[in-house]
Amino acid sequence: MLWRALLAFLALPGIVAIAVPAWFAASALRSGGSFHAVGLLPLGAGFLLLLWCVRDFYVAGKGTLAPWSPPRHLVTVGLYQYSRNPMYVSVATMLAGWSLSFMSRSLAIYAGIVIVAFHIRVIVAEEPWLARSFGAQWDEYRARVPRWLM
Repeated sequence: MLWRALLAFLALPGIVAIAVPAWFAASALRSGGSFHAVGLLPLGAGFLLLLWCVRDFYVAGKGTLAPWSPPRHLVTVGLYQYSRNPMYVSVATMLAGWSLSFMSRSLAIYAGIVIVAFHIRVIVAEEPWLARSFGAQWDEYRARVPRWLM
């Protein structure tokens, strides 16, 4: 299962939060942009929080973040005590860090599109799946913990 977790990390947030933004950043630098260290704080914090979430999925959930190998147990520990979607919040934080690091309008637009896509995915696919998979446990968790941070 460790290999599945690693593959899922590389394939999903690895592409969305690292590979694509790095491509945008390289493009910004080629166009005469510059690097600004102010973005390192949200970028680094988001990355560490993302790793924490992935670890909780693996340890507490007995699964991965990938739809093809989801957790077998509802994850309600760690950051999941404060948000039902801290992994998405972590990725959004990383994307904000990328955007600030390169003062890139393209990265900011990309971040906005990704955040909207996350929200739609959560409502349309993930929450119904969680309700079917975890029933009353999901209902209690959903009533207690906000979808995002508020």
